[in-house]
Amino acid sequence: MAANYNKLWKILIDRKLKRTDLRDLAGISTTTVAKLGKDEYVSMECMNRICTALKCDIGDIMSFSREEQ
Repeated sequence: MAANYNKLWKILIDRKLKRTDLRDLAGISTTTVAKLGKDEYVSMECMNRICTALKCDIGDIMSFSREEQ
């Protein structure tokens, strides 16, 4: 299973926010934002902070997909 954060980027575009705005609103590190950009796993604590800052549910900002081999 692979994490996918395309929904998060769509929300940011819709709300006219940048990645730096997300970092400041959620109180997450630059490293975490970089991991999100590479579709890497981030901690549930960070996901909770993002959801709280954007007033959404985790399913609204990420999804999982099967990795094809």
